[in-house]
Amino acid sequence: MNRALKSQCGAGLALCLALCLILALVGCSMAPKYERPSPQLPLDWATGGASRSQANATMPDWRQVIVDEPMRRVVELALAGNRDLRVAALNIEKAQAQYQIQRADLLPKINATTGADMHRTPARLSGTGSPVTTRTYSVGLGFSSFELDFFGRIQSLKDAALEQFLATESARRSVELSLVAEVATAYMTLAADREQLALAREILATEQTSRELIQQRFDFGVDNELDLSRAQTTVDTARVQAARYAAQVTADENLLALLVGAPLAPELLPAKTLAEVAPLAPVPAGLPSEVLTRRPDVQSAEHQLKSANANIGAARARHFPSISITGILGSSSNEINGLFKTGSGLWSFAPQVTLPIFQGGAITAGVKMAEADRDILVAQYEKAVQTAFREVSDCLAQGASLTEQTEAQASLAKAAGTGFELSTLRYEAGVDGYLSKLDAQRTYAVARQSLISVRLARRSNTLTLYKTLGGGWKAEAE
Repeated sequence: MNRALKSQCGAGLALCLALCLILALVGCSMAPKYERPSPQLPLDWATGGASRSQANATMPDWRQVIVDEPMRRVVELALAGNRDLRVAALNIEKAQAQYQIQRADLLPKINATTGADMHRTPARLSGTGSPVTTRTYSVGLGFSSFELDFFGRIQSLKDAALEQFLATESARRSVELSLVAEVATAYMTLAADREQLALAREILATEQTSRELIQQRFDFGVDNELDLSRAQTTVDTARVQAARYAAQVTADENLLALLVGAPLAPELLPAKTLAEVAPLAPVPAGLPSEVLTRRPDVQSAEHQLKSANANIGAARARHFPSISITGILGSSSNEINGLFKTGSGLWSFAPQVTLPIFQGGAITAGVKMAEADRDILVAQYEKAVQTAFREVSDCLAQGASLTEQTEAQASLAKAAGTGFELSTLRYEAGVDGYLSKLDAQRTYAVARQSLISVRLARRSNTLTLYKTLGGGWKAEAE
């Protein structure tokens, strides 16, 4: 290869690329200045009398909230194997690739080309009376239809793609946060239903024993047939309850396996009582309403809004001229061994300016549509913030109520137990009839079942509060 030609080609190509890059980078943006919407919110949560924490509190990570070791291991397995979370992660990769594609449009696509053009002209058409065979060989570097982004159209599209990528990342964090809360809730629900099943079987055994005693008293003429029928009714009712909770426990185990993405080993399953599962650490509940902007779903809505705002800039830029360049630098010869000889160099530089004159109002309509999309997302963002505020307020109010309910239900269960013991003694002593004992027994069973349910609801409320506040973060990080 001729060194002078190589030097000339290299210098020319470098100069052309440098010019294109400079022109591409001087483009201005037509996108409106972004301002975060500020929907009107109360300064404090509507907690219905719930206590408020200090405003400078921090949100702990889920590992600090979930202190039960088996439950923590189950959550970690779910974060590694859950299919919904895997899809969310793949959507991030897809959005990242889309952003890289859009960003690449800011730079010229350089291609190396080589080719040959050979054709034969018949003698009667050649003008010389003899057939003529023509051969042309070429090699070069060039770029095709590279648009100079004077008015920021491509930059705006790149910004929109970036915000879409960030929105996808926020959506993944939202899925992860929901998964942590859902898995922990399913784990505690399984423990509570196992406790309900054990209680139902205990009640069934007690009722069967009581039914046998009634049968003996009936055989000796002490009790009548009505008492025997009532005893059989309580036995059958207890059997129904035991069968129902047995099916529910199986359903809970299946749900937990689905969330984790694989069957769980027996040692990872919860204990047979909810009380044996370590309680959750308390979550700060008195944070200012501004913390809602840290929720992943709210952040995702804001990134969607920013993307729509950038699309307005791309739509506005279509009003202005579009400048594109096609160029090539290389060598051409009618012989292959002459491609790199002196005098074989060629170049081509073809700028093109396209100015929209009449588009039937399509460009203006495109701008209006982009602005309408932006306004729609403003409303959706404000609704997301207001919905988040309502969820936190509801959760705080329910938490305060559930604390009182748990204390009251525990006292009720204790009192019902005492009443059942006294009723049993009075029945055995012949003071009261079997119906009085049966009512006390039912009251005691319902009180114990309700106590398990309200304890589960109280723990689930802690997880819900953790999720509605946006998961773990530190105040200093902001």
